[in-house]
Amino acid sequence: MKRVGWRGPWRMLPAGSTTAARLPFVLLMVGLLVSGLVGLLLLNTALNSGSFRLSALQQETKRKEDAAEGLRQRIQQESAPGALAKRAGSLGMVPGGAPAFLAPGGGVKGDPSPAAYAPAPVASPTPASPSPAASPSGAAAPSPGTPPRAGGGSPGPSVSPSPSVSPTSSGVKR
Repeated sequence: MKRVGWRGPWRMLPAGSTTAARLPFVLLMVGLLVSGLVGLLLLNTALNSGSFRLSALQQETKRKEDAAEGLRQRIQQESAPGALAKRAGSLGMVPGGAPAFLAPGGGVKGDPSPAAYAPAPVASPTPASPSPAASPSGAAAPSPGTPPRAGGGSPGPSVSPSPSVSPTSSGVKR
């Protein structure tokens, strides 16, 4: 039996051919290693810059939370009943007294009365002023015991509600 294509025992290849065949593989592996290390370096740098930004944002959040807490405390202090009464008094407001209510039929429940006005004490003496009849606006100035008007304007004719108008006469059918 004759073997076809068999050349006999092992034969030796030239030394240069194996080195030339390994060079592209080695260069490919070195290139992959270098590119992987560069990628890791860029990823680490991006994470560190994100970490710095995160800490800056956390510090800013802490400052804003402290400011918000200070504002909440200020609101609580200024909405206390004593502080509200003091502020209302400085604006010329007086306690209203007992309330009165309008009944559905047009009657009044309770005892309506005007609020008692006590002028605030003057801290320093005022300079001499012109007579009350010659005020800058040309209208007579109110006397010192008169409460200030709601509109802040000069005294004029008072307008009272018409007694003929009732809640049921508005033209709305029920």
